[in-house]
Amino acid sequence: MNDFWLWFTTGFYHILDWNGYDHICYIICLTVLFPFNEWRRLLVLVTAFTLGHSLTLALSTLHIISPPQKIIECLIPITILSTCAYNMYSRNKKSTSITFNYSMALIFGFIHGMGFSYLLKSLLGKNGSIIGPLFSFNIGLEAGQLIIVASILFISLVFESLFRVTKKEYTFFVSSAIFGVALLLLIERINLN
Repeated sequence: MNDFWLWFTTGFYHILDWNGYDHICYIICLTVLFPFNEWRRLLVLVTAFTLGHSLTLALSTLHIISPPQKIIECLIPITILSTCAYNMYSRNKKSTSITFNYSMALIFGFIHGMGFSYLLKSLLGKNGSIIGPLFSFNIGLEAGQLIIVASILFISLVFESLFRVTKKEYTFFVSSAIFGVALLLLIERINLN
């Protein structure tokens, strides 16, 4: 049981660590488009992202796929930029296509899972069995991810009800701010490569 908690807390703190703000930014962008009362629809999207990154996290950690880290590190901010742009475009629509959102979250989950795998592989080293650590790490990631989602939904509710900020304004402000952060991150990662 100690191994479970070790890997669980590693995943949990990895997703909540501000040094990994790229993943936090993506979860915020995924969440910000949804009002509090549509949390069930949001959970469908979070599940898609989870399925995507769980699959590639497992495949990459098990050395079944091995994409170049430099490319993945550049693709992660592109997923954030794309989600922000979609949010800004969709904020005026009454309803967004859940199928499109689901597909986008699933595909972007694949990319983020490959990003998570580099950390997990470096921590595992030559550990014999990786199934237990992989499972525990992933559960920790999900727990941290749900804390981010719940926090953003709550903050959104406060802004909309207490400060009377419209959902359109809130979505545009948050998405455009994160767009700027992701653009700088992409430029930085391109320059490092």
